[in-house]
Amino acid sequence: MKLLSDSIADDADFFVEQIHLVAIVFDNTDDVTVWATTFFDNDTHFFHLALPFKSLDTLLGLAHTRAEDLQEEVADALAASDWPALLEYNSDEKPPVLLPSVALKLSVTYPVTEDEETDDGEAPDDPQPHNIFYLEGVFVRLDS
Repeated sequence: MKLLSDSIADDADFFVEQIHLVAIVFDNTDDVTVWATTFFDNDTHFFHLALPFKSLDTLLGLAHTRAEDLQEEVADALAASDWPALLEYNSDEKPPVLLPSVALKLSVTYPVTEDEETDDGEAPDDPQPHNIFYLEGVFVRLDS
């Protein structure tokens, strides 16, 4: 499995489909991190998706038959006092969560760089993008 950030050509927003959620991570911020895989460029890629809780609820609502159970698990995790909380979906009992007919528009994130110079006195090259993406939009394919 490859990192999605290693396979993107530039920093433009782009779409991924065939998404499988493998974990949801909650910490004590207003955002949540989703670990996911996608089939991109003829191979399976892994990535992290940072998003607000409302967007998580939207994604889980698109999980069809698993939506209600997933939303209950998230509510239980949020009620817990132990942070960070991790919900994993990578076993036979809890398989990855498929988001059928869903395309996510993602934007690339980059590490914060300081205005440093390299040993040769030049500015450093552009940093490699993080394997963390922001959600720009959720699109669902409608059957005719």
